[in-house]
Amino acid sequence: MSALGGFRRLPEDTRRSSRKRDNRAALGFLLPWFTGLVLITLGPIVASLVLGFTDYNLLQPPTFNGVDNYTRILTDDRLHKALGVTFTYVAVSVPLQLACALGLALLLDRGLRGMTFYRSAFYLPSLLGSSVAIAVLWRQIFGADGLVNQVLAVVGVHGRGWISDPSTALSTLIVLNVWTFGAPMIIFLAGLRQIPTMYYEAAATDGAGRWTQFWRITLPLLSPIIFFNLVLQIIHAFQSFTQAFVVSGGSGGPSDSTLFYTLYLYQRGFNNFDMGYASALAWLLLLIIAAFTAVNFWAARYWVFYDD
Repeated sequence: MSALGGFRRLPEDTRRSSRKRDNRAALGFLLPWFTGLVLITLGPIVASLVLGFTDYNLLQPPTFNGVDNYTRILTDDRLHKALGVTFTYVAVSVPLQLACALGLALLLDRGLRGMTFYRSAFYLPSLLGSSVAIAVLWRQIFGADGLVNQVLAVVGVHGRGWISDPSTALSTLIVLNVWTFGAPMIIFLAGLRQIPTMYYEAAATDGAGRWTQFWRITLPLLSPIIFFNLVLQIIHAFQSFTQAFVVSGGSGGPSDSTLFYTLYLYQRGFNNFDMGYASALAWLLLLIIAAFTAVNFWAARYWVFYDD
């Protein structure tokens, strides 16, 4: 220490050497993450981009075929069927899921007893909804001799094979996705807790009812949270695979009624060993998700409001 009681300034060479040691230590700790990023993430991404322009069957070296894989997309009728099924699944299940999540969040925001229990109970399906066990359970519930038909038989209604019927097979998967509303519900609940109560007090003083308060205060102030959940759930719905694979036995269901895009991609790559075409399909899925995300961000300027 100096005569004035302060700390002595280290020489420049010493400080530079200390910074180098700190940088080397930081790089050492980050090395496993960077290794995983290159080998597990970036490497396969680049490889799939290259394989999308090749004919590759996993057993022989890939051969370059130009844009043949991408031109096949235009004439692949089964792919078009998978796109239709996936778009229907996303368009129906995501709004219903968010509506259920918002409704339950509004109910829980009223301060019910046992709030911790209810939050955990409603959140649990989000943790299990994409698991194989829940998909198998769903198959048992909606099977020809499943729980749903057993309940209907009690009231004298003859059920059907909900999963084996092309007209209802996709609906069972939509119900499964709606059931996993726990994650967006927790986010909605956190957003509701951030809305200042003074807005509701002022609205009540002016004679506004609960419905008016919901449309004029809750929804506008919650719109950033709705937008966030909407983007995430659309991406998640496009990537759904386990439910359709397990419930349909990997075949795509009756008349391809549950042939999700990801399931068809899996079939082309690992059942037909057409990995070049599967890689092209993967990049098409990326472009579709990017397009939906871009449209959502463009439209957000017209309905998302930030309390600046």
